[in-house]
This record gives sequence, C-alpha cells and structure tokens, in this order.
Amino acid sequence: MRPSGRQLDEMRPINIETGVTRHAEGSCMIRCGDTHVLCTATIEERVPPFLRNTGLGWVTAEYGMLPRATNTRMRREAATGKQGGRTVEIQRLIGRSLRAGVDRSALGERQITVDCDVIQADGGTRCASITGGWVALRLAVNKLLKAGDIQSDPLLDHVAAVSCGIYGGQAVLDLDYPEDSEAGVDGNFILLGSKQMVETQMSAEGSTYSRDQLDTLLDLAEKGVSELVAAQKAAVDA
Repeated sequence: MRPSGRQLDEMRPINIETGVTRHAEGSCMIRCGDTHVLCTATIEERVPPFLRNTGLGWVTAEYGMLPRATNTRMRREAATGKQGGRTVEIQRLIGRSLRAGVDRSALGERQITVDCDVIQADGGTRCASITGGWVALRLAVNKLLKAGDIQSDPLLDHVAAVSCGIYGGQAVLDLDYPEDSEAGVDGNFILLGSKQMVETQMSAEGSTYSRDQLDTLLDLAEKGVSELVAAQKAAVDA
C-alpha cells in the first residue's frame, strides 16, 4: 500500500489554473497533489548573443523554491549570493525539455523565459514545473499568434514530465515526498505528447533495477504523461 492510498499506477490529482498573474504573457498555477508551482512565461524581443542574426528564437527557464515550500524554512538563494547546484540543474532541465517541443525558426528572433516558482513542495517539483511551464509557454505563444507577430505555430507538441520509481519493491507512478525520500530507485521521465522521449533521469538510491523494471517504469510514465497532456489541453482550451 502506498502512503497516500493510491494504486500503483494512479496519479495524484492534477489541476492547472491559467491566467493567474496580471502581467505575464502566459501564466498558470499547476497543482499535482500537494506540489504547487506558479509558472509564468515572458516574451522578450531579443535573443542571447550567440543567436543574433540567425533567425532562431530561444526558450529558457528559471526555477526557485519559496523559503517555506517545504516543512522547514530554506534560506533564499539570493541571500547567499548564488544559486545552488540543484537549482541550476533543474532550470537547465526545464529549458531543454521545453525547447524539445519548439520550432525555433518559427518563433523568430525572440526569447521566451519560463519562470517556475515552487509555492509548496511534496515531491516532483521539476516535473510539475515542466508540465505547467509548457502551459504558460502555450498561452504566451497564443498571444504572438493572435497579434500576428508570428505566422505559424512554433509549438510542435505538448511536453510533460512525471516521476516514477521503485517503492517497497514495486514500480509506482508519480512519487510524492514520502515515497521519493524512501524509494530505492527514482526517475524523472520527460515526453512529448506523441510519447517521443525527451529525457530520462534514473538513479538507484539504495537498490539497483532490472531492464524489465525499467520497461515497467516507462509504461507507467507514458500513462502518466497521457493524463498530464489531457490536463494541459483542458487548461489551454478552457
């Protein structure tokens, strides 16, 4: 039995609320169980220096956690004067993942920055950030299309992410914190809506895993991402 009482292949409740901030071109609050992440997308008519005069756009991301997103207060990274290694790794992952679903030539020479701020954490914050970040990106791109600033849709497919792991000797979908902290094997799976794989992060943290177990985790990830994509579609079509 999982601590939450969920079935092995059962996701936490998913809710995506759009238009939650006034100024950002795209915004949403994604809630995956008790993990809540605010995602905003900002359009800028510029690109990094290495992309100037190439005709290509850029999608990047920043990630952070509020001090009381967890059960004890964390010091703000701004107070230490630098970002931690975990933060840098996660925001690079978010940016890479979102770019996998973007035709950067159709975007034109402009940059969209997706900011992901964890309001409350209960496991899977990077996955929620990618899934919600895509919704914010979709809404921002819709504004470019509506204004006639771009002629074709640069978003090639949905991008969503979910965690899977081996907990209590069994493969489970969408780990919450009690499971994540004790899982023998933990993985994050980023997929397109077409189920093409973008990135897989797998690690054995106390036990190893077999090829058959990996295949089982991939099947669970595909099921979870299908449900997340359905939630994304419902959010942007609402």
